[in-house]
Amino acid sequence: MARRAVSARPTVRARPAIGVRRAVSAAVAATVVVVALTLTAVPAQATPPNIPSYSTALSRLNSLTVAAESHQSSYSRSLFPHWITITGSCNTREQVLKRDGSNVVVNSSCYPTSGSWYSPFDGATWTQASDVDIDHMVPLAEAWRSGAWAWSTARRQTYANDLGGPELWAVTDNVNQAKGDKDPADWQPPLASFRCTYARAWIQVKWYYDMTVDSAEKSALSGMLATC
Repeated sequence: MARRAVSARPTVRARPAIGVRRAVSAAVAATVVVVALTLTAVPAQATPPNIPSYSTALSRLNSLTVAAESHQSSYSRSLFPHWITITGSCNTREQVLKRDGSNVVVNSSCYPTSGSWYSPFDGATWTQASDVDIDHMVPLAEAWRSGAWAWSTARRQTYANDLGGPELWAVTDNVNQAKGDKDPADWQPPLASFRCTYARAWIQVKWYYDMTVDSAEKSALSGMLATC
């Protein structure tokens, strides 16, 4: 099943004066410091990319096939390989922590040693990466029941590690655990002001991957969009 495309470096022989040499040395040192900080400190990004507008989300919701969930009993988390190496020593989880955190500094293994993370699901802010889970907006089990059971393992791996859309979110660990594999008919983020964004992101992921929605899920999403 094809994935929809989404609208993503003369020789000078005279010895310079001491003052000039010192100025150059200071400039070089400053440049080294800036480069070092650039390599480790990562600025915050408010939200994952490609969340559609209200009108686009509503149109895409109405284009989704409504069908009952299926193949529940054959689901296994191992069918969605993650977290994979993205670049250097950084895996998908670490990339999301860098992307969505503020002033994140990582070590040589790409593990965040400092920074802060705002969880949009509940409005909490954390300063330890261990308090943060990476949530799949549409949970892996929900994706399986909505059509991913028919995908290849390669496609499921792409889905589970997708950094190009609003699928992966850095959120409070116990909030993510409370959500589990529930769809919006059974769970919505405790921060009510975020539910519009949550619905738009959920719809985008379902639409992008040609997944189905069940009737209760669609009704809940419509209600959440009404808060936009």
